[in-house]
Parts: sequence; C-alpha cells; structure tokens
Amino acid sequence: MKILVCIKQVPGSSNVQVDPVTGVLIRSGIQSKMNPYDLYGIETALTLAERYGGEVEVITMGPPPAKAVVIEAVAMGAARGTVLSDRKFAGADVLATAYTISQGIKKCGEYDLIICGKQTTDGDTAQVGAEVAEYLGLPNVSNVLSVDDLKDGRLYVTTMLDNKTVRQSVSLPCLISTDGDINTPRLPSYKIKRALTDDVVRFLSFADFDDQDANHYGLNGSATQVERIFPPEKNTEKHTVEGSSEEQADQLAALISRLKLI
Repeated sequence: MKILVCIKQVPGSSNVQVDPVTGVLIRSGIQSKMNPYDLYGIETALTLAERYGGEVEVITMGPPPAKAVVIEAVAMGAARGTVLSDRKFAGADVLATAYTISQGIKKCGEYDLIICGKQTTDGDTAQVGAEVAEYLGLPNVSNVLSVDDLKDGRLYVTTMLDNKTVRQSVSLPCLISTDGDINTPRLPSYKIKRALTDDVVRFLSFADFDDQDANHYGLNGSATQVERIFPPEKNTEKHTVEGSSEEQADQLAALISRLKLI
C-alpha cells in the first residue's frame, strides 16, 4: 500500500503580517513549523502502513526551507518526501495551490491513498484537500475521525458531519482529510534524523511539470485576489434572554428587528 501525505510549513506564531499589495503572508524572518493538522495525517498514514503493510511518503509546496517539514516527517517514519518549489508557485490561492500539488503528485507516481490534514493554521480554508482530489479525479472524504478498516479495496472511515458522526466506505485510490481528534501523533526520532541522507528529500520545480502554462500557477493561476485587508471590529455587546420558549422567541425577534438584521 502506497500512502502519500500532503503537509505544509506554516508560521510558528499567530503574529504575522500580510503584504498589502499582494495580499499574501509575509513569511521572511518568522519561525516556521509543521502545520499541526498535518501531524495527524502523518500518524494516520504510518499507523495504516504498520497495520496493513506499505510505505508512506510526503509532499509539500513552498520555498526551499520547507525541506525542514519533510525531514521532520521522515524522522517520524515516512520513507521520503518531495518539495514543490518555484517562484512561479508563489502567491497561490487555494485553487492554484491544489492544482500545483496535483501536478506534483502526478510526477511522484501513483498512490493507493492520499491524506491531507483538515486545514492549515495560516489559511484555515479546509478546501485544498477536496480540490486536489477533484484535480486527480479521486473520491474524497473530509473530516475523518477514524479509519476503521481496509478490505476488498475499500477504506472504512468514521466522519464528522455537523452534529453527527457517519460511517462510510470509499474505494481506493482515494483522498481523505483527517480531523484533529483522530489520534495522537508520535514524536520524530532523533536517531532516524541523525541517520538521514540527502536522497530522502527531492525538489521539483515548474520545469518538471507536464503542464507548462505558467498562468495555471501562483498569483497568475489564482481565481481569487485579496482587495483589502483590515482588522475585524471587536464587538463585546451581549444579550441574554430568559423566560419560557415563547417569551424567549419574542425577545429574540424584537432584538433582531431592533438591530435591523431582518
């Protein structure tokens, strides 16, 4: 079983700034770390490989220093990883990011299972996983709370849908996005990290991709653009309603009307 985990290097602090011209995060001078949700994806992949047999690889998109999260993943137990790095990829929105990752995956090979973390802490869109699956033509399951079984070419999972959990199965190959409650990630092995060789990390650039249209990547390939950035207004006003259900409903209706929300 070949498993690929999509990971990302994110700012290690929430105190980040955004370029007012391009609308993208200013990452220079900021310490970075593995996206926390991706750690759950790696642990899920390693557990499945241990249970059913197989190999785990990782892939990330970013500047050359993103190599650090690949090394961390390998120290956790992954076999190797790929960094998609090129200035043409810079400034990508979720759509262009997903397309770039899908192109990189096609160059890396074929996989039985692709795993993404639920979302990233710098973007919080929770859209890239599903969009990568769409570009690759794979079935996709999001918000996976547990992987329960694998048999007869189908993966059985439990997912969270709003206020209920659902058990479902999906045929391989597929892509799943793991929730943060799925497991407790293992720590990287210092011994493995010390023994790593250069060949566990490879770099792919725009020149390596089959699609050589630069308008499909980065800012040029982004369907959305940031027009204005501003801090949200803080509102500490609070209303409490009491009484019977009918009285609370009347009070809420009057409040909504007074605030001109309807």
